[in-house]
Amino acid sequence: MAGRRRRRGAGRAVLAFLTAFGALTGAALVGAAPAGAVQKGVWVAPGVRYEEFDIRAAKGVTHAHVLRVDLGNPRVRVGLLYPGAVAARGRVSAMADSQGAVAGVNGDFFNITETQHPGVEATGASVGPAIAAGRTLKAAVPNGQRFGPALPPGTTTEDVFGVGTDGRARLDRLTLKGSVSTADAQLPLGGLNQYALPVGSVGAFTSEWGSVSRVRATCGTDTDRAAPCSTDTYEVTVRHGRVVSAADTPGTGPIAAGTTVLVGRESGAQQLRKFSTGESVEVEHGLVAAGDGIAYRLAIGGYPVLSGGQPLPGLDDTTSAVRTAVGIAKGGRRVLLLALDGAAAYRSGLTIAEVAGTLRKLGAEDGFSLDGGGSSTLVARKPGASTVSVRNHPSGGAERPVPNGIGVFSG
Repeated sequence: MAGRRRRRGAGRAVLAFLTAFGALTGAALVGAAPAGAVQKGVWVAPGVRYEEFDIRAAKGVTHAHVLRVDLGNPRVRVGLLYPGAVAARGRVSAMADSQGAVAGVNGDFFNITETQHPGVEATGASVGPAIAAGRTLKAAVPNGQRFGPALPPGTTTEDVFGVGTDGRARLDRLTLKGSVSTADAQLPLGGLNQYALPVGSVGAFTSEWGSVSRVRATCGTDTDRAAPCSTDTYEVTVRHGRVVSAADTPGTGPIAAGTTVLVGRESGAQQLRKFSTGESVEVEHGLVAAGDGIAYRLAIGGYPVLSGGQPLPGLDDTTSAVRTAVGIAKGGRRVLLLALDGAAAYRSGLTIAEVAGTLRKLGAEDGFSLDGGGSSTLVARKPGASTVSVRNHPSGGAERPVPNGIGVFSG
């Protein structure tokens, strides 16, 4: 089951462009760019433009870096940046260069630490679903297991920003559908390459996961990320459709092609204990879209902040921070990639409500928040360069390794 679901601008000065906007909801774009700032914008590639400018927000002036991406240009596309495995991290600049992207930003929130579970390895895996080049990599963890700020009302870890096979960007929701079948039983599949499985479920891990320990998948609960790890676990390895081994605790190490490792917790573990070596097992899984059924070439997790030109109700309007976000304009034919600067002079950042207002004033109809803080990174090639440069100042002083990002490709 497969994962599913212009014209070139005139290049007028950013000062005039921003002045026309007027006040934002809680944030005003201003033209007082610091010395050295790009005032008119720069073409990174045909259909890909980089700009930077100041925003006067509730907590002070912050500095924005924006990529304007024209998906209507047949030479331009966006895709998932990732380091080759779900449970791995890389610098945005390194991932962009290795995949040939001309620009990009960091992506989803992720399992960054395990201080609540001493001795358990943090996986580095992302929270939400992920699809790369049309291939399903993973599904979403339970809402209570996510890292990042509180979700806005009505949103879930299954929400994604995606680009379909029709070349249009959209927001959607991707739900895991799958099963584990033997001659005697059929079990629902509760997870796919996830750092956290629902209580009482069975999850599947494939070669896409990587080599990191799978123990974290059995820690916490659906509503409490810090809850203790389960003491009732079981793992079964299925190779070419037959059980080849089993263990009482989840293991570690790479998973070979043609192999699926099933991890169960609580009642899921009890079901897996019934499997026997040599038994035939069929594992099926896929991501089902809530939208119009268009298959996705790219999908990445985060959460929506703007829909149909209107900010979502209940957005946080008090907590300011450095942010990364993506906006969708012109019916999915234009994408805006926004990352704030983490330099000390600008670190007050924006609230999520201000992010939604900023995206709207930049022309977005829909908007989606990605990971922020020390993860916020925007890279782009300079004219004539064959590699990207980091254009904002990451707030940690250097690029933070992240699990994925959105890459912009030209030609």
